[in-house]
Amino acid sequence: MNICSDRVLQIPRSGIREIFDLIPEFKDVVNLCIGEPDFTTPSFIIKKAFEAAQSGATHYTANAGFLELREQISEKYKEEQGIHYAPDEEIIITMGAMEALFLSLMTIINPGEEVILPDPFWPNYEAQILIAGGKPVFVPTKEEEGWVLTAERIMPYLTSKTKAIIINSPSNPTGCAYSLHQLEQIARVAKDKNLIVISDECYEKIIYEGKHRSIASLEGMQPRTIVINSFSKTYAMTGWRIGYALGSKDIIKQMAKLQEDVASCASSVSQKAAIVALKEGNDSVEKMLQRYKVRRDLILEEIEKTPEISCLPPRGAFYIFLNIKKLNQSSRDVALKWLKEARVATVPGSSFGKEGEGYLRVSFSVSEDKIKEAFERIRGIL
Repeated sequence: MNICSDRVLQIPRSGIREIFDLIPEFKDVVNLCIGEPDFTTPSFIIKKAFEAAQSGATHYTANAGFLELREQISEKYKEEQGIHYAPDEEIIITMGAMEALFLSLMTIINPGEEVILPDPFWPNYEAQILIAGGKPVFVPTKEEEGWVLTAERIMPYLTSKTKAIIINSPSNPTGCAYSLHQLEQIARVAKDKNLIVISDECYEKIIYEGKHRSIASLEGMQPRTIVINSFSKTYAMTGWRIGYALGSKDIIKQMAKLQEDVASCASSVSQKAAIVALKEGNDSVEKMLQRYKVRRDLILEEIEKTPEISCLPPRGAFYIFLNIKKLNQSSRDVALKWLKEARVATVPGSSFGKEGEGYLRVSFSVSEDKIKEAFERIRGIL
């Protein structure tokens, strides 16, 4: 008898962690695995959160979170996307976007139901679908098609058991962002086939071409969309573990019920910090975006200098999905070689699904000096 459950044993170990766990064995590594901002949370957010804690904001909140924060989020989506979410019924505050995703899947997925995923994909999607008793269905996306999940690609993978589609725009790991036309095509499929769309919008403010558009804002899509979002990437608040979900009142009600049995509520202090971030954080968000733009341009220049590798310029997030097919080695072998011989850490593309083979995920959420140093080292071993 296994002491551990079949449920947990079926979950594959993250390929990202293999490289992370090896990094301490080497000195002076330039870490381009990082999946978070290298910036510290803006000081005014820290200050106000500290003051809130000193004033007594250290207790449980409602399962769905502080109403004031939900009201701020409702106002944000009304202003930015033109859609209204009732703060008291259609919004829940969670311990990061990861818990929002977990509560969403546990709420809507019955055993054996299928969830469509673009491949490459963020590995936690697969794990959480499996935990919920669902079946992940991987739909190939291609670099030459911009890495987006298209209606044409989705259709052959739909069955009578399909319950939902997950989209991530801008995307981790590919940096793709969906155009309005592409969202409209996915929306048409969702409405025609009566599917739920889970829209992961955690990188919505880190976008380089155009503006973010939520699929929930399209006609007829708000009732069948669960929007997942977070303060982690936008405000450099990864350690605060604060996110949220928006959806129909029937779904959010059940998510809030489940929240009682999972975490009770998100951190009260983190919720206070999130309120300040939404009210006062726009300038800080813009400054960080400008830094990311500089780094994006720099890393594209460095790749251009390196003929053995290439990439599709990312439209959002802070990742390059680097094409290494000319090297004629597996992505894992290349990642290990670069770590051992160049002291540069990257993530094998195979960690993000079958279609990720032949690529590496490279984060440019590091200083410009580190980007230059990393590519000098890489060129030195090619």
